[in-house]
Amino acid sequence: MACPFGGPVPVKFTGGDIDGNTDASQDGTNKVSLGVGVTYSDYLMLDQLLDCQHMKSSEHGPPVPDEHLFIVIHQTYELWFKQIIFDLDNVKVLLNDRFVDETKTLRIVSGLERTVKILKLLVDQILVLETMSPLDFIEFRNYLSPASGFQSLQFRLLENKLGVNPATRVKYNAQHYREVFSAPDHVAALAESETSPSLLALIIKWLERVPGIDGSDGELGFWDQYVTSVNHYLNDMKNEALKPENSEHVRDQLLAEYEKSRRSYATILVEEEHEKQVKMSERRLTHRAMKGALMIYFYRDMPRFSQPYQILTFLMDIDSLLTKWRYNHVMLVQRMLGSKMGTGGSSGYLYLRTTVSDRYKVFLDLFNLSTWLIPRSYIPCLSPRMVKTLSEHSHMNGCSE
Repeated sequence: MACPFGGPVPVKFTGGDIDGNTDASQDGTNKVSLGVGVTYSDYLMLDQLLDCQHMKSSEHGPPVPDEHLFIVIHQTYELWFKQIIFDLDNVKVLLNDRFVDETKTLRIVSGLERTVKILKLLVDQILVLETMSPLDFIEFRNYLSPASGFQSLQFRLLENKLGVNPATRVKYNAQHYREVFSAPDHVAALAESETSPSLLALIIKWLERVPGIDGSDGELGFWDQYVTSVNHYLNDMKNEALKPENSEHVRDQLLAEYEKSRRSYATILVEEEHEKQVKMSERRLTHRAMKGALMIYFYRDMPRFSQPYQILTFLMDIDSLLTKWRYNHVMLVQRMLGSKMGTGGSSGYLYLRTTVSDRYKVFLDLFNLSTWLIPRSYIPCLSPRMVKTLSEHSHMNGCSE
C-alpha cells in the first residue's frame, strides 16, 4: 500500500539491519559463560547487600510492610554518607597543601559539586519516607528502641569533617554527643575527626593566601582600597541623607540607615571588632580569610578567581542543603510522632527543632559576605599588575601566589 503522504513505503523490521543483514546489535560475546572476571552481582556483593533488610516486626507476628521502606531509606542514607565522607576526605587532601595549583582546584570543585548533588538527593529522599503513615510507623516503632538516628556514626563524622563548631552543638539529653557511642573503634574515629583539620580550617588557610590582599612594590593592595571605597560609599550615604530637599522624616530614616551600615562595616573593617565576633562564635573565618573571600566575590569574573568562587558557592550549598535536610527531618518526626519521646530517649521533635539554626552552619560567614558588598561603581579598580596576575592561568591557582 502506498504511503498516504507520498513517501516511500515503510520496511517492516525483521531482526536484521536495513540491508537485511544479521542484526549488528546482537554481535557480541557472553563473557559470563567464559568464566572470566566477576559478575555484576559478585562485584557489588549484592547477596550481602540485599540480605541486610531484616524486619523486626516479622519476629513478633506478621511483618509491617512499611518497616522494609524504613530500613532501606536509612541504609541508603548511610551509603551516601559514606560517599560524601570519601569525597570530602579527598578534597581535604587537595586543600592541605601550601600551594594549590589550578588542576587541583578543578578537582576540588568537582568533589564539592558531587557532594552538593548527593545532598539534594538526601533532601528529596525524605519525601519517599513521608509516604509512610504515622499509624503504620507506630506498628513497628517499639521494636526499634533504643536505636536512634542520633547514633549514626557517619553523620557525626561528616559534621566534624566539615567543621561544625563544638561550642555551639546542642547537647543530647544534657550530655556530650560522644556519650552515645561506646564501641572503641567508633570513639577512636570520632576523636580523629575532631583533631584533624576540618574542611573549614583548610578553607581558612586557603583563603588567607589569596593574592593581592596586601600591597607590594608601591601599589595599594585590595584591602586598603576596599577600606577607602567603603568610607567613600558611607560618606555618600550620609550626604544623601542630609540633602536640604529631604523632609525631616526622610532625613531621619536615611540617617538611621547610614548609621546602621556604618556600624556593620566597622565589624569587618576593624580587625579588633571582627575578633570580638569570633570570640562570641558569631564568625568562624579569620579576618584575613574574610578579606580573601571578599576579594574573590568582587573579582569573580577574573579567570583565576572563577573556580575559587565556585568553591565558595558549593560550600554555601552544602550548608543550605544540610539545613534543609535537618528541617525536613524535623517536620517528618513531628508528623510521625507529634511530641512523643524519641526511640533513643531524647525529647524527639523538641530536641530536633533546636538543631535547625545557624549554630550548625559551618560556612555562615560566606552567607554574610553580602552584608559588606558595595555597589559596582565603588569597587576598587585592579592595578595592571593584578589584572595580569588574575588573568593568566598557571600551576598556581587564584588563591596562591
